[in-house]
Amino acid sequence: MQHYRIALLPGDGIGHDVIAEGVETLQLLAELHGGFQLELEAFDWSCTYYLKHNRMMPADALKTLEEFDAIYLGAVGFPTVRDHVSLWGMLLPIRQAFDLYVNQRPIRLLPGIEGPLRGRGTQDINFICIRENTEGEYAGVGGRLRQGEPDEVALQTSVYTRRATERIIRYAFDLARREGRRKVTSATKSNAQQYGMVLWDEIHAAVATDYTDIATEKWHVDALAARFVTHPQTFDVVVGSNLFGDILTDLGGALQGSLGLPPSANFHPDPATRRGPALFEPVHGSAPDIAGKGIANPIAAIWSAQLMLDYLGERAAAIALMRAIETVTGQGQVRTPDLGGQATTNQIGNAIRGTLRDQLKRS
Repeated sequence: MQHYRIALLPGDGIGHDVIAEGVETLQLLAELHGGFQLELEAFDWSCTYYLKHNRMMPADALKTLEEFDAIYLGAVGFPTVRDHVSLWGMLLPIRQAFDLYVNQRPIRLLPGIEGPLRGRGTQDINFICIRENTEGEYAGVGGRLRQGEPDEVALQTSVYTRRATERIIRYAFDLARREGRRKVTSATKSNAQQYGMVLWDEIHAAVATDYTDIATEKWHVDALAARFVTHPQTFDVVVGSNLFGDILTDLGGALQGSLGLPPSANFHPDPATRRGPALFEPVHGSAPDIAGKGIANPIAAIWSAQLMLDYLGERAAAIALMRAIETVTGQGQVRTPDLGGQATTNQIGNAIRGTLRDQLKRS
């Protein structure tokens, strides 16, 4: 029997609400499946922790996390802590320290969900965004001079290395080939960013020559954002830099009908060179205005748990969980307020778990 250690980081706001549903779902799957066990350990690292200790997590946090197989994160961020403090105090250090260079976010309109695009159904919105996750615009290179003075200067430098750019673009092509997808679309802005994005374009063109069975194209990111809305059916795999991927996937979440739906996975795909655990989290933020009210949509968190199971190699359990999510959304009977319903966070979780029980008993 396989045994996995999972670090739970509920974080802030609705992170606690949705991770609780994800954990209960994972525990049920382990019980029903019978082929794996989960050892879950929770940590209180968050903005609340920061307000007590002046840091988002302990000094030895990364060393602690090294021992786990995966990290399951709810959300970080709270109005009393500046956003760059919470992001750079926790999430970005984890991604960079463990070289989790792939951020993978499926953009799918689930069965039964009516997205905002008129006349577009599940067959039209079904692609995967691959975001470079360790450098680019989030490299953290820069500084501020003469703070508070009239001639203050702030410099924020994007960093594009050949190694990181090539590996993320190559991963996108490998994913397309592995999943039988036909095209890789590159997000660029090389007309304005004449150094970093020109390098990106050149590497994209070079890597594409190794995948003649996969069609490819590049779009300036502004035009690409518009095309997400006008022609979503034309995409299979989209690859972009850290910032471009971040912005485009929030737009993708809107196409899915709610930011309460899209999941994400942060990982290093090569077992031989991994430095530590992968990280799985919903795309949405901490939404402190609805925290604890029991109305947050837990599907993004539960779907993120599904991605985690797939990453860990528990393919059958991952397939069963995805099928249960799709069944619940397809029936349209239990929906949280973000989807026009009145169901609670727990009612959605219970519906998915009840469907899991029924489906696995029949199989």
